[in-house]
Amino acid sequence: MNTTLLEELDVLVIGGGFSGVYQLDRLRTLGYNVKIYEAGTGLGGVWHWNSYPGARVDTWAPVYQFSREELWRDWNWSEMYPGRDELVRYFEYVDDKLDLSKDVRYETRVLAGRFDEETHRWTLVSRNERTGEEFTTQAQFVIMCLGAGSKPLFPNIPDLEKFGGDCFHTARWPLEGYDLAGKRVAVIGTGASGVQVIQEASKVADHLTVFQRTPNTALPMNQRALGEADNAEMKKTYPERFANRKNTWAGFDYDFLKENIQDLTEERRNEILEELWTNGGLQPWLGGFLNVLFDKDDNDILYAFWRDKTRQRITRPELVELLAPTEPIHPWGVKRVSLEQNYFESLCRDNVELVDTSANPIREVASDAIITADGIRHEVDVIVLATGFDSVTGGLTAIDIRGTGNETFEEVFRGGSRTALGKATVGFPNLLYVYGPQSPNAFCNGPTCAELEGEHLIQIVEHMRNNGYTRIEAKPEAQQYWGAHSAELTSATLFPLAKSWYMGANVPGKTVEMLMYPGGLSVYLEILEKAAAGGYQEQFELV
Repeated sequence: MNTTLLEELDVLVIGGGFSGVYQLDRLRTLGYNVKIYEAGTGLGGVWHWNSYPGARVDTWAPVYQFSREELWRDWNWSEMYPGRDELVRYFEYVDDKLDLSKDVRYETRVLAGRFDEETHRWTLVSRNERTGEEFTTQAQFVIMCLGAGSKPLFPNIPDLEKFGGDCFHTARWPLEGYDLAGKRVAVIGTGASGVQVIQEASKVADHLTVFQRTPNTALPMNQRALGEADNAEMKKTYPERFANRKNTWAGFDYDFLKENIQDLTEERRNEILEELWTNGGLQPWLGGFLNVLFDKDDNDILYAFWRDKTRQRITRPELVELLAPTEPIHPWGVKRVSLEQNYFESLCRDNVELVDTSANPIREVASDAIITADGIRHEVDVIVLATGFDSVTGGLTAIDIRGTGNETFEEVFRGGSRTALGKATVGFPNLLYVYGPQSPNAFCNGPTCAELEGEHLIQIVEHMRNNGYTRIEAKPEAQQYWGAHSAELTSATLFPLAKSWYMGANVPGKTVEMLMYPGGLSVYLEILEKAAAGGYQEQFELV
């Protein structure tokens, strides 16, 4: 910590996405000396970094924004599911409206932190990413707004470093852009970013080789352009949509149906499924039948509907079982459901080859090729690593923040996530999370959690100031209860039956557990409200 002290703050917010922006704006209004430290050159969080071809949000525009009327009144969306560039412009618009950048340190990466037991303040070391200069900041509170995907996961592929062409992770795509036209492109991974890159690369690449381990049970986005009249009509519904978010499982303006799929006649069941399919987006998943996430027989019915719909679009017979297998590889919807526009058609193009790495894994990488176990050389000019993230906890474990026991998050979380209410962890006083481990996190619409969950965090900070407290820390018994409660809820679902990033199973050596709170946003908010009513005495040690 032998660096120059740059500034002393009440609150340091780490991360400039939706959650960080909300914290900065609200806390500043309440009179706190607060700043955001953001490693990127602009606001937006994941939308700053995800500049790969086809990057696009999978939540429809009406609820993928802040709910304040002064922000949505003059903003019009051009598409129902906005692309990355439009979301960057949206954050620039919000920045201009709220005059945020004056309290943001861009290109600033927090490297380490230590807590002072006497002063009840954090001392943190950060680095300017452009100049390399390191400096110290002191703050009473540190609020982590790192999102679910701030630490890219790079695959352990033998000899990947020997590749002589260009190689990019989708989360670290060149911000100035990169042209795939006319190149031999390899995409490794078929999760959300893989789907989006594949759709774009298939149109322009000389040849595209897709390395798929597990088929993506993606849903049609049903994208459409929006004009002024469309936006004006949507804005009439915004207040109601925003108000309804807190009553839903995932923070959208729609929720699961009350019926169970097997209680309906086949005719009525198909009628509902067809309607959800036509509505598009995530509605067949998060606006459909809740019981499919608990009951395997119910889940099989929904999978069969998805399979038969999808197979109608696969024109290459040899790909049918690879893309929409007769029997599900895992229960439908317990891995992150992606949205697609022409994904299955893209994989059927003449210039596209699909390699099933579950049967024929990558053996090694040469200077100009990827070589599979069968000995075939797939010659490529550029490799796209669509291999996801060390999700939810990865952002925390990547920073050398040491708690009162001199342990880092990497050490504390080695046996699994540990939080009270998804808000704080034993041994890390005055360090709080929005969108953190064991909160609704990736099960919830990001802007919704930024506001509704984020407001509860602000209430915690205000409760401390109003009552003269200077130190808050999770209680061990509250942390133990919250972990057991989340595990119990998860065990009743089908989520443990898939090796997904929801369960941390995509990261070698990471504890397999549910990383998010699975009880739903509405229940979670009720729990936070009950904690607030009790003055947080059961959950936190307040000094």
